[in-house]
Amino acid sequence: MAEATGSSTVDVSLDSLSPSAPADGDTITVSGSVTNNGKQTVTDAHVGLRVGPSLSSRSAIDSAAQRTGFQLGLDAPEVGGKYVTEFSKIAAGVSQHFSISVPVKELDLGSDGVYQLGVSLTGRTAAQPWDQILGIQRTFLPWQPEAADTKTKTTYLWPLISTVHLTAETGSDEKQTPVFKNDDLAKEISPGGRLDQLLSLGSDLDVTWVLDPDLLASVDAMRDGYQIRTEDGRTTAGKSQGVAKAWLDKLEKTVQDKKVVALPFADPDLASLAHNGKDVTGSLSHLKDATDVASDTVDTILHVKPSTDFAWPADGAVDPSIVKVATSAGADKVIARSDSLRERGGLPYTPSAARPIGGGTTAVVADARLSTAFQGDMTKADTSTLAVQEFLAQSLMINLQEPDEQRSIVVAPQRMPSASQAQTMAQALKAFQEGNWSESQDLSAAAKAKPDADATTKVPSASSYPSSLRKQELPRAAFEKIQDTQTKLDNFQVILTDKSRVVTPFGRAIDRGMSTSWRGRASQGASFREGVESYLNDLTGLVHLIEKSDAKLSGRSATIPVTVQNNLVQGVDNLVLRLTSRQPTRLKIGDGPYDERPIQVAGEHSQSVKFTTSTKANGPVEVVAQLYTKDGQAYGPEVSFEVKVTEITSTVMLVIGGGVLLLVLAGFRMYTQRKRTAAVRAAEGPEDGPEAEGVNKDTDGTVDTEDTEDSANGSEGESGVESGADDPEHPSDPTPDTAPESADPSGTGERVDR
Repeated sequence: MAEATGSSTVDVSLDSLSPSAPADGDTITVSGSVTNNGKQTVTDAHVGLRVGPSLSSRSAIDSAAQRTGFQLGLDAPEVGGKYVTEFSKIAAGVSQHFSISVPVKELDLGSDGVYQLGVSLTGRTAAQPWDQILGIQRTFLPWQPEAADTKTKTTYLWPLISTVHLTAETGSDEKQTPVFKNDDLAKEISPGGRLDQLLSLGSDLDVTWVLDPDLLASVDAMRDGYQIRTEDGRTTAGKSQGVAKAWLDKLEKTVQDKKVVALPFADPDLASLAHNGKDVTGSLSHLKDATDVASDTVDTILHVKPSTDFAWPADGAVDPSIVKVATSAGADKVIARSDSLRERGGLPYTPSAARPIGGGTTAVVADARLSTAFQGDMTKADTSTLAVQEFLAQSLMINLQEPDEQRSIVVAPQRMPSASQAQTMAQALKAFQEGNWSESQDLSAAAKAKPDADATTKVPSASSYPSSLRKQELPRAAFEKIQDTQTKLDNFQVILTDKSRVVTPFGRAIDRGMSTSWRGRASQGASFREGVESYLNDLTGLVHLIEKSDAKLSGRSATIPVTVQNNLVQGVDNLVLRLTSRQPTRLKIGDGPYDERPIQVAGEHSQSVKFTTSTKANGPVEVVAQLYTKDGQAYGPEVSFEVKVTEITSTVMLVIGGGVLLLVLAGFRMYTQRKRTAAVRAAEGPEDGPEAEGVNKDTDGTVDTEDTEDSANGSEGESGVESGADDPEHPSDPTPDTAPESADPSGTGERVDR
């Protein structure tokens, strides 16, 4: 690094200037520090003020802000007298604080205008032992002590926009507890957080609030309980419900009776959509959906009716395709910026913001200098102070350009100001709105203001769109992924009995996938879109066919059961299950190659459907089960399995018939042998023992055979053919190796389980 020398030896930091826009009778106080960046000690030094002549134009302000080092003739003499801070010495590398207070009347300010104010350090070094300017810092002093006859009407947009925080995932409970990517949103809305400061600072200002409905919906989701996705993939309960409620309550009170503009839900990237997405089927419909839901979201949560007829492309950069896309969803006003819609006619003044650009569309052109005034690092006091003074100087110069002409100016700052940027913006706006050259106006009024006849209305060509912005755009692949997810969602929702539990969270997640907040964060955006599709795949997979193992069919007909499992908490309907035979000449399903049945399954239940089959030939057959929606779209993967057909042939039947005949003959032979044995025993009579069983004697000694005959007749049955059912079983009888045959008609065949 080169050694600091000359008028750059000492760095002069201007940490505060109060008041920023002084009036008659005020005393200006300038505070800051000086740092010796040289290698020699500075001696006999003092800090003083230099008030130059008033500047004549906005470009002169630009030039003065960019100059470095002391320039004789351009930097005015030092304000004399006692208005200095003295230092006997400042060692190398050492910083010293200073503060100077000067009555405005001592500055010899003339007519209304913007004055250059220099803060310089004069001192000596050992190498150059004489007074010289060793460091200087320039800023601006707007001077408008009395109210202007015609004040500029100024609109300042105050954006409440954040990055995407909410996922598509919800809990399976009745409330559908939302799941957040992390707990960063809670940090932003907590006391001292970025969004908390934006809300607090903006509540004291006269601004037009520009809201992303997704931010409101996300905070609203937090206050009823929420989950946070952890790094290991699990979820844990969020704890900032109270913070969310307090922030929304404060916002609701703040915006009552204020102008509120709602962007389309999740702030879709209009330029990316125009350049890379409009040719992807369905992409423009997402913008329409995001616009339609915006008003209801804001009204429901904040109870105010917002304007939804404004479109805001990134950085206000436009070309014909962006304008066309921006107005395709119903907006008829496009917030552009003057470094995009440039003046070509050499106007010596800044024209009003409203410009008719054809087709009934109005471009509201924000001033580029004012809109970008606070985009730098505002954490340092000197940077913040210089930004405030330059902003005030530029705004006063606009009024001084055409003091008798009423003009309307719009300021559209960065979409997501940091906390320090918001603090600096608020400081500038407070001084600005207390000044004498401007009055506040809301955005709708600015859009309706009479346009300057000589202001440009020609939208720049696509070739002039900034390459730096084009590099940040969402690629075509992002919109293709979004459309793939939408197609899957369309197929999924037709089977649901409660579509809102899925369509609403996924519809909003799809909107978030095309958010402007993904600019410069390509990998995070791609990961989010992948996550939405993956979670949808998981949900659709909860309704599926149960895998089946291969089966065997014996017989000419059988039933094949197929099971549909529904692991969703809600029921599904409008599904058709089709079972198809790949070889219908061998195996028919129903009356043809396939059969299908309507499916309706309650939540967390399964349903089995039986298909009747008939066989014509032996061998393996591939069978395929597939679910379809009622409109004919395949749902989920197919399930295939093999059915082996083993039909009973005539030869087998002949063998079985022969076996049955042999059994009948054997039974008849046993029966005749038993009858002969019984007859022989009856003829022989009793020997010496008790009377034979079943033979009774009368008192006269004759034999009574009536009971014996009755018993024999009873064993024969009504047909007179002996059944043998009550015959005693002999140890030598063979054990049956088949179950008794049924006389009932045979069924359709055996049931085949998986």
